[in-house]
Amino acid sequence: MFWLDDFIKQLPMLPLQQLEDNFELTQFSDWPNAAGLNLLKKYIPDPLTDIPEFVCQSELVATDKYYEQIIYEQGVIPTRPSGWHDLFNGLIWLQFPKTKRLLNELHIVDINQYGVSPRTLRRNNLTHFDECGVVITYQASAANRELIAALKSHQWQQVFVENRQKWGLELNSFMFGHANLEMLLNPFIGLTGKWLAVEVDEEFQSLPYQSQLLAVDTKLNSLIKEQHIFCEKKPLSPLPLLGIPEVWDANLAPSFYENTDYFRPKPQSSSINAQAPQITI
Repeated sequence: MFWLDDFIKQLPMLPLQQLEDNFELTQFSDWPNAAGLNLLKKYIPDPLTDIPEFVCQSELVATDKYYEQIIYEQGVIPTRPSGWHDLFNGLIWLQFPKTKRLLNELHIVDINQYGVSPRTLRRNNLTHFDECGVVITYQASAANRELIAALKSHQWQQVFVENRQKWGLELNSFMFGHANLEMLLNPFIGLTGKWLAVEVDEEFQSLPYQSQLLAVDTKLNSLIKEQHIFCEKKPLSPLPLLGIPEVWDANLAPSFYENTDYFRPKPQSSSINAQAPQITI
């Protein structure tokens, strides 16, 4: 089977179309793997950003070092060949290099202090965001801040149906979790990510996509550093990925959001006034 078949089949999905528009994956006749990811560094948002070399895992000397330690100590990203999970991870490195490097550094801080096992609360949160994270940007306004609070409170109808026209304009989603991308190749009801919110100005939407990535990466990096959000218990809120406009054709019908097994109400024990971590660009 042609290596891109599953990817091409799901190209109508916004996150996968963004990857194709940005990296032109269809230019590769076979898996890009580590060598291809190194070639794609020409697409990084800031050409001055230093990204570790991608290296095929089979070329690395056997070691008992943990994955994050190899990246930090050797300056390379071990990459298993011919698989979507590691390829998508590499593409996230190329889009959000500052944030990915920060996550690696925070892993190392905790490993040096507490050891590799068991994982600390912060490392569990870091891993969760690394695998399943979504960044929601919203244009600065009182109304949009209310929508972010509504998203935090699982007011799915208000955010996705009543204000659908704002998505792609005042509200945008950026996939950070590489496991999310892999699962979107075979989407299923129940597919859920975890989100953080980033406030942007009205000029953000008119920026080229690469400039949007750079802005999000820079401010997300600052958010994580300054607010220490991954030291908190449950810092991330759930997001039914197939409910994001332009991600799944079926969500064009308002009735799609009536499935309360997927679009679950917020547990009553949770505070409806809790605010999602956010930062202004």
